Amino acid sequence: MLAKNKIIVSLTLCACALQLSAQGYVSQVWAPDQGNGTYKNPVLYADYSDPDVCCAGDDYYMTSSSFSCIPGLQILHSRDLVSWSIVGYAIDRQTPDSLFARPQHGNGVWAPSIRYHKGEFYIFYGDPDFGIYMVKAQKPDSTWEKPVLVKAGKGLIDACPLWDDDGKVYLAHAYAGSRAGIKSLLAVCRLSDDASAAISEDVIVYDGHDTDETIEGPKLYKRNGYYYIFAPAGGVPTGWQLALRSKSVYGPYERRVVLAQGNTDVNGPHQGAWVSTAAGEDWFLHFQDMGAYGRVVHLQPMAWKNDFPVIGEDPDGDGTGAPVRTHAKPKTAHQHPVATPAESDDFTGSTLGLQWQWHANPKAWWAVPRPQQGQLRLYAAPAVSAKNMWDVGNLLLQKFPAPEFTATAELTFRPSPRFAGEKAGLIAMGLDYAQLYLENTKDGITLSQSSCTNADKGAPEALNATLPLGQSKVYLRLKVSAGAQCTFFYSLDGKKYLPLGSAFAAKEGKWIGAKVGLYITRPVASNDGGWIDVERFRVGR
Repeated sequence: MLAKNKIIVSLTLCACALQLSAQGYVSQVWAPDQGNGTYKNPVLYADYSDPDVCCAGDDYYMTSSSFSCIPGLQILHSRDLVSWSIVGYAIDRQTPDSLFARPQHGNGVWAPSIRYHKGEFYIFYGDPDFGIYMVKAQKPDSTWEKPVLVKAGKGLIDACPLWDDDGKVYLAHAYAGSRAGIKSLLAVCRLSDDASAAISEDVIVYDGHDTDETIEGPKLYKRNGYYYIFAPAGGVPTGWQLALRSKSVYGPYERRVVLAQGNTDVNGPHQGAWVSTAAGEDWFLHFQDMGAYGRVVHLQPMAWKNDFPVIGEDPDGDGTGAPVRTHAKPKTAHQHPVATPAESDDFTGSTLGLQWQWHANPKAWWAVPRPQQGQLRLYAAPAVSAKNMWDVGNLLLQKFPAPEFTATAELTFRPSPRFAGEKAGLIAMGLDYAQLYLENTKDGITLSQSSCTNADKGAPEALNATLPLGQSKVYLRLKVSAGAQCTFFYSLDGKKYLPLGSAFAAKEGKWIGAKVGLYITRPVASNDGGWIDVERFRVGR
């Protein structure tokens, strides 16, 4: 018999044993490799917004916008551009810490670029409130150096460097209208030889106001004597991909639309990375806005025609391609095993799994790995001033990984006996959210389901259902169906499941997709509180 205040919660699903290592993990809910030499899009059915990729030998590394989620700038690795694994991250905190110690939804890391130059990896990114930062590392899956503010300024975003043939270093970037007071412009400036500081004023090299409203996200390249700026325009859900070229880095630039939706169902295909492979092929990775699922990543074949790229399929030969849904995989010298980003976690490591992110700079005690016990202990953090979960930083979350999936967690709830009101549970988080949670009340432990519409506007939660727990063990289930429809279930025996509460349509967060994960909060700021020991978190069908 368990003690009165010890509750074991198991969020279950029908699943076979999973590979839980970060490298070699294969998802049960979405794997793009079709096993017959072809792949299907998206290659990442998860929110890796504004992706960029670099090549180092036979290895490809991707990063993406992480905004205020921490760790930030997750690093993914692939050998074939189809199978990707999370191998690290570039920043473990955002500065200034006094600001990012609280959730800063939509702020932080915007549209990074990753480059490999003379044995070092570089990432440049814009923080719309502070300027353009650079981080670098010898190995992308190890510790990165602290960010350096390369170019200070409000509204400077979407930065990308270019090391030219003569050794000069240039930086292209865009402007955030919400901070800079202007948008739809692209600029280029010079950097110091070590790429650590801007050494010239901006030169506006392209004005999109007439034909390419909201042009942003420039990627700067050089090929066959031409400077190229690959840039998206037209807005996130509805835009198109441009290629601009010039014989001078400062322009003038010729314009061509090289990728658009066409007759496909892939809306707004743009903002990404051109990659040339050792096999002599060219590929382009870009995002598609999928609402609650975030900005998922597609891989498109690419070819050059008259020194302009053509991306995707171009049956009419007009130079503007359309996205493919399936295609032959990129050619590689060796066959590589299928892999997908980690989702499930058995908490046997001494650090958090790389799929997990917080909603604010974490305190060291928010999560304490207990690998000998196969547990992750989460301590209750005060949520005294929070209007709802939108204001809570200690949400341990990961991206929605597929159009349909079931999340699983097994945990032990040990609330403090000194006060009531601690809550711990499973949450589907976004601008709207829903949760299934345990609460220690003056009358004992209860199980409840609630939801919140317009959480970002400070709206209160609606309690949809609650019941007392007559036993110490209960089984809970979150199921996500097509269209990001979420339902919660509970069981007293692990066999018969009953719905609890109301169905909920998940919604994206601020510039990010919906996320799923765990939390524990307390209503007081006084010394110490309770905790949960999490033994398993599984994702499957």
